[in-house]
Amino acid sequence: MISKHPPGLVIPFSNEPQLALLPETFTYPFCYQPDPWAKQAAIELQQWLSLHTPDAQQHEGKMYGVLVVKSQRGELGYLCAYSGATIALSDLKETFNKHFVPNIFEGFSQDSDFSTHQAIINQINAEIEALSSCQTLVDLQEEVATLKRQAEKAISLKQQAMVEQKKQRKITRHAISEQLSTWTETHDPDTFAHAKALSISLSRESVTHKKALQALKTYWQQKIAALSEQVTEKLDVISVLKKRRKKLSNKLQKQLFQQYQLLNIDGNKKEVLELFAEQDKGKPPAGTGDCAAPKLLQYAFSQQLIPICFTEFWWGKSHPSEIRKHGYYYPACQGKCGPILPHMLQGLAVDINPLLTNPAEQLSLEIVYHDQHIVVVNKPAGLLSVPGKNIQDSVETRIKAKFPHAQGKLIVHRLDMATSGLLVLALSERAHKSIQQQFIEKRVEKRYIALVDGVIAEESGNINLPLILDINDRPRQKVCVEHGKFAKTTWHVIERFNDKTLLQLYPITGRTHQLRVHCAHPDGLNTPITGDGLYGTLADRLHLHAETLSFNHPITKEPLSFHIQVNF
Repeated sequence: MISKHPPGLVIPFSNEPQLALLPETFTYPFCYQPDPWAKQAAIELQQWLSLHTPDAQQHEGKMYGVLVVKSQRGELGYLCAYSGATIALSDLKETFNKHFVPNIFEGFSQDSDFSTHQAIINQINAEIEALSSCQTLVDLQEEVATLKRQAEKAISLKQQAMVEQKKQRKITRHAISEQLSTWTETHDPDTFAHAKALSISLSRESVTHKKALQALKTYWQQKIAALSEQVTEKLDVISVLKKRRKKLSNKLQKQLFQQYQLLNIDGNKKEVLELFAEQDKGKPPAGTGDCAAPKLLQYAFSQQLIPICFTEFWWGKSHPSEIRKHGYYYPACQGKCGPILPHMLQGLAVDINPLLTNPAEQLSLEIVYHDQHIVVVNKPAGLLSVPGKNIQDSVETRIKAKFPHAQGKLIVHRLDMATSGLLVLALSERAHKSIQQQFIEKRVEKRYIALVDGVIAEESGNINLPLILDINDRPRQKVCVEHGKFAKTTWHVIERFNDKTLLQLYPITGRTHQLRVHCAHPDGLNTPITGDGLYGTLADRLHLHAETLSFNHPITKEPLSFHIQVNF
């Protein structure tokens, strides 16, 4: 039975999950489906949040976590936490503090060295902002830009004039040449001398124009350089301030991370920096230790509570670059939590990492077509295209075993592990080069079929969202207009049923997770593919299948087209 009087910040359950036994092992935080007990705790927290943040979907959201725990006396309940050091709405701070576990480190006192240095950094920030927005600097930069435009125009006009003058000299030289071919110095010495003099004059004119162009370029270079020097002087001051700020920030970040003494159930402590160093992960990202999972575990261990299971969910509006759906469950992040949670979970019996098991071990790989140059396969969902870090079994290794005399690289393109469908592999270097070139020139036609969790109102469209790796949460991708790689997808609706939509997807580019992100992102279809555990919700499988593949045979140049249907 559930105790109604759990200790500390432990919240008693309002309802007990029906027919649900407590799990024997703790949740593997980086890949899981929520246990019924964790799910019930999440539902109750979501109900609480709905009361206290009724307009949450209008504001940028947060990741929230719940940890089901048991006291030493067997009392059962759950803890709540949110990711981040603070909440956005200051008027809710006191209410949240009574409901959520505290941060692992609450901050330095006002008179500490940290606070003193932080004040210096704040002052430097203010100076940088003031200098960067200084009207004198802005005016100088605009003036330099204007001079560069004027210089470009003046030089361009001069060059165009020189081109026309060169054409005229060429015509004149041709006429002189014609005259000299019919006259000799003895026949008409005056005409001959005049033609010679004109030819020399034309050569001198060419040299004069070239010198004039160089003089014009020098004039503008000197004029721009004089003004640019003033800009550089001001930017150098800003650069010095930025270097000083970076040095101080690194020092403060180190001081800050030293305060995060992370516990495990055995009472062993380790610093964040130490844990990142042990795994060669480099410098911890800002905010490491402030995610929901480490907060929950830290509080549980400090209160001698026994962790039972855990889950995290997103509450609120997604950040424009990421894909977080309101109320959806998500695993712990790899960038911040990956190096620290293994230490915090030491001493607990934890679920086996599903990423270490090969879901395709008993699955066969269908060969659709092969000859001495290529092989086309129908990859089952769950089989890797190439060997992974933990699993060697893949399309590549299986084809190598079946065609031991294949030469060079086999893989020309890939499908995600969770995606099924058609792949072409090369059995010779010549074939690989030819097919690869077809991919580069976008002469390979690919069509996917996908089932998405929602009804798409339009019949067809295009999605253009540039993608980049989320370095703090690999292998997730995110949208980044500034640094992302161009990615385009065309789509068509096949049919709608049971609040789902069956689509045809045509990837014009081939970015990692392109179709998955383009379907799930709010600026795409805003509807995740069914079974997408990264950008939506888990199901029996990812409902994405590469059903059509067309290209020219690398040797015979014969058009080839393959089609494999799937029933989702």
